[in-house]
Amino acid sequence: METTFPRLLQQHAQQRPQDAAIREKEYGIWQTWSWADVARDVRHLACGFASLGLSQGENLALVSGNRPYAYMSFLAAQSLRAVPVPMYQDAVAAEMAYVVADANARIVFAEDQEQVDKLLEIREGYPINWIVYDDPRGMRSYTHEGLISVEKLMELGRQWDAKNPGAYEAMVKAGQPDDVSVILYTSGTTGKPKGVCQTHRSFASSAAGGVKVDGLNKDDNVISYLPPAWVGDHLFSVAQWLVAGFTINCPESSATVQIDLQEIGPTYYFAPPRVFEGLLTSVSIRMEDASPFKRKMYARAMELAQRVGSDILDGKPVSTADRFKYALGNFFVYGPLRNVMGFSRIRVAYTAGAAIGPELFKFYRSIGINLKQLYGQTETCAYVCLQQNGRVKINTVGEAAPGIELKIADNGEVLVKGVSVLKEYYKRPDATAEVINADGYFLTGDAGVIDHDGQLRIIDRAKDVGRLNGGAMFAPNYIENKLKFFPQIKEAVCFGHNRDEVCAFINIDFEAVGNWAEKRNLPYAGYVDLAGKQPVLEMIAECIAKVNQELASEQGMEATQVKRFLVLHKELDPDDDELTRTRKIRRNFVAEKYAVLIDALYGGKKEQFIETQVKFEDGRTGSVSATLQILDAKTYPAARKAA
Repeated sequence: METTFPRLLQQHAQQRPQDAAIREKEYGIWQTWSWADVARDVRHLACGFASLGLSQGENLALVSGNRPYAYMSFLAAQSLRAVPVPMYQDAVAAEMAYVVADANARIVFAEDQEQVDKLLEIREGYPINWIVYDDPRGMRSYTHEGLISVEKLMELGRQWDAKNPGAYEAMVKAGQPDDVSVILYTSGTTGKPKGVCQTHRSFASSAAGGVKVDGLNKDDNVISYLPPAWVGDHLFSVAQWLVAGFTINCPESSATVQIDLQEIGPTYYFAPPRVFEGLLTSVSIRMEDASPFKRKMYARAMELAQRVGSDILDGKPVSTADRFKYALGNFFVYGPLRNVMGFSRIRVAYTAGAAIGPELFKFYRSIGINLKQLYGQTETCAYVCLQQNGRVKINTVGEAAPGIELKIADNGEVLVKGVSVLKEYYKRPDATAEVINADGYFLTGDAGVIDHDGQLRIIDRAKDVGRLNGGAMFAPNYIENKLKFFPQIKEAVCFGHNRDEVCAFINIDFEAVGNWAEKRNLPYAGYVDLAGKQPVLEMIAECIAKVNQELASEQGMEATQVKRFLVLHKELDPDDDELTRTRKIRRNFVAEKYAVLIDALYGGKKEQFIETQVKFEDGRTGSVSATLQILDAKTYPAARKAA
């Protein structure tokens, strides 16, 4: 698209000034900004930042949740031809320091006291001159130099605007589609995060492709709750918001997202698989508490939904009797279930950011939610493939998006060319050269195949795909996603490359398993105690056995059944560097940190003591120890298909 995001904002403000652009829930009440309100506040913020010295080519760091003034600050920086650089809200001070230093950000927008405290901790020795805070609660006694509220910044902006008539309009007009519009840092699964530079053209064009495919428009409502530092939220809550002109709704807090979701009833929804896993877990917990009659009705309804629900959603032929039964199920079970999840008005939903388990994907589609998959990365504006209505396959991520070329390299790696590919890694020409080949294709690092319908199937990260000693292909992500379909399993890490068999670490879902234990009058004293209970281990063993039975029936996967497993004594945590901030497994780090457990799994031991260092939210460190039981999993002979 031959435009910039600030100019798209101006168009909406001129064409429909009173339509709702942003809502935010505060103290239980939804507050609304019209497009005219947003344009006015962006102008004042931009002029305020200009008064602090922010100018073309400089970077504005932001650390905030989903707040209207955070999103407006993105646009304010872009209006000055400066570049917003969002950071994860739950990042520790050292992680913030890395981004601030790498981006050379002199000004940082911070949501609240917690983020200000982290920035003040790292300020000495770093380039931070100004910290602009949004939420004034707890800030009254702060007298640090260079600390300023959003309200004060906007007042400075009004004064600067009055002294420099026409300057704001000139800056917005001067912006170019090929200007860098944002720098998004990668999750850093294999090393230090890199700043991905994306232009207005790349993000706006990517957004426009999705808007066209799904008919998104000004009447759609979305809830903006994902980390603004994640590429998915930038596509969803910034780029598509400005291209389609729909309304974004900011929840009161992360704790109220589910309630706010039910109140808003979004028509368009986007989430990584872990969010859909969490929603299914909450449903499973509710069903544990239901009466025997309701549990039986739910089970029978879901059996029908699994059989015909997806076909009905896709408009495929289904018998009249099954359609009638499904309509009854929709009235008594599926509709109320969608309402509980906040999907009463949903028209289209997407998942991306990691592979989604096929069982999880089928569950949502079976109850009438038009859930589809996107495939992409930070370097490709969140997606290069998407599933189109009527052509949804469980095991693919869809066809190439408009303006995208796909091909598979000789080594099986997925290569991508098109408008959404990154401009460069910030200050890293060496890294840029490593991922863009001589023909202009971006090397995704994912192994995949394109089927006869032109749809892409992702096997796993190319670096993670291995072989068992017997020669069978080992794709850990595929097995892990099957395991995580069970609400009792929050995380799984599988090992098997250059080994004779597959073994696994399991993280239990504390809420789901805790509820399961309470229903069975099983006392426990905390996570470590619960994870080591024999009934819990037996329950997890049953889940793994079901996955193994599925693997035994899948051609090429028979040998990758999980043979031995253990339940970890602690949750894998980004603060302990075991997961990225987007909750992707840092495999090499986990394998090194828990090497003694891997040796025990493959060494035939029945138990293993371990003591692990942990970091607490307040920055303190401690340790947690336990003797972990190691169990054999039930495996199955390969299923032979009839000739």
